[in-house]
Amino acid sequence: MREVRIFELEHGEPVAAWRVARPSTFKVISGEIWLTIEGHSEDHWLATGESVELPRRAVAWISAGQAGARFALASGSERVAPKPVSGLPVLSRLPRWLGVA
Repeated sequence: MREVRIFELEHGEPVAAWRVARPSTFKVISGEIWLTIEGHSEDHWLATGESVELPRRAVAWISAGQAGARFALASGSERVAPKPVSGLPVLSRLPRWLGVA
């Protein structure tokens, strides 16, 4: 399952810090966002439609441009989907008494 949250920032609001619990995608929906990731040497100015991948445990600092901004933060489950056993189809592993031959 994937979780998507949408936020709005007004110009002049204090800089906000985010601690990322799971790998996430930060995408600007409208406006401009200033974003810097703690420990990285460069800042980013992101415009509408641009995005940045945020690694787990990162701390990101954000602020809105002159017109304010809306952005989405999307994170997926860290679970890995199970792989088929020995490449056999699932039905071949069901017991015969279930009526599957």
